[in-house]
Amino acid sequence: MIRRFAGLAVALATLTITACTTAPAQSVAHTDDPHLAVARQVLSTTPLVDGHNDLPWVIRRYSDGPFDVHAYDLRSRTPGHTDIPRMREGLVGAKFWSVWIPARVAGPGAARVQLEQIDIVHRMIDAYPEAFELALTPDDVERIFQEGRIASMIGMEGGHAIENSLGALRTFYDLGARYLTLTHSDHIDWADACCQAPLHGGLTEFGREVVREMNRLGMLVDLSHVSFQTMHDALDVTEAPVIFSPSSAYAVTPHGRNVPDDVLRRMADNGGIVMVTFVTVFVNEDLLEWRSLPPEERVGPEPVATLADVADHIEHVARVAGMDHVGIGSDYDGATMPEGLDDTSTFPALFAELSRRGWSEEDLRKLAGENILRAWGRAEQVAARLQAERGPSIATIEQLDG
Repeated sequence: MIRRFAGLAVALATLTITACTTAPAQSVAHTDDPHLAVARQVLSTTPLVDGHNDLPWVIRRYSDGPFDVHAYDLRSRTPGHTDIPRMREGLVGAKFWSVWIPARVAGPGAARVQLEQIDIVHRMIDAYPEAFELALTPDDVERIFQEGRIASMIGMEGGHAIENSLGALRTFYDLGARYLTLTHSDHIDWADACCQAPLHGGLTEFGREVVREMNRLGMLVDLSHVSFQTMHDALDVTEAPVIFSPSSAYAVTPHGRNVPDDVLRRMADNGGIVMVTFVTVFVNEDLLEWRSLPPEERVGPEPVATLADVADHIEHVARVAGMDHVGIGSDYDGATMPEGLDDTSTFPALFAELSRRGWSEEDLRKLAGENILRAWGRAEQVAARLQAERGPSIATIEQLDG
């Protein structure tokens, strides 16, 4: 009896999803565009895995109900970039919900704020069972997608949240976190962040131990936000594929948050993936230069970043790192978005643009989700081997870094 009702619930959810994904998109999309048709076909049959969405922090700070996943009603149009109808229209198959906490929330208490963010994600998933299900493995993503729901993963953004504790790292993994961005915008005790003078010269020895323990757990090492040297140090240590959950190509837009070509070239050997972000200042060099000037020196209107800029970054990553090493990491609800990628409904337009540029359906499927699911699956295989070889690390930062 329980199975029969469960099956009925899935069937009803699938009908609802079909209505939400097909009817709205057909009413606004250029359905006579063959490239949009290709994009919709790809994203209807391959899970689009977005590597980075900051909705949990938006919910935390929502003025009409902080922390209240019901007040920020995802069944209706929200003030931000993300809600269930627009995700359906955008054919989203899976999301890494970023449980970001600001760099200023460091030291004692950071872990508490991180736990609150993870709690928001769990409550959000529970509040919308017709739309979301927690995914802990790549196989979960595939199953949830086939059942017509959006697979929901947890990605931690900022290693300061573990408060220099490998025990805390393991506990966050047990609570569902499947990647950790080693730093956010500031240096931490064991790793250098981007965009400021070096402090440690990359990873400290404890930082290397964090990477080794993440490998043993099967937790993806996320190198967005870190310094170029930290990227190389992590690649030297890791036995599993790494990711960049929201980063673009430094050669196209020279912002320190982007990935330089020498790191991109290491992705093939590592098996990792750069999930290209949509953040305007990371994808448009004219805008970056304009914003870097003092206000009184800025001439003319602010340059505008567009969908085409994002496509340029995707193509550069695919060309230098390889087609198997590029994905999508939008950073919706965490930054300003380019024209044409205004919210989570617009993913098909990006895939249509790449189709117009000559990308095959096979290429588009890799970009959408196959690459990240392969990298994540490989990290799980490495973890199974390492867990057979060694137990949890009990090293401390005091022991390793003095």
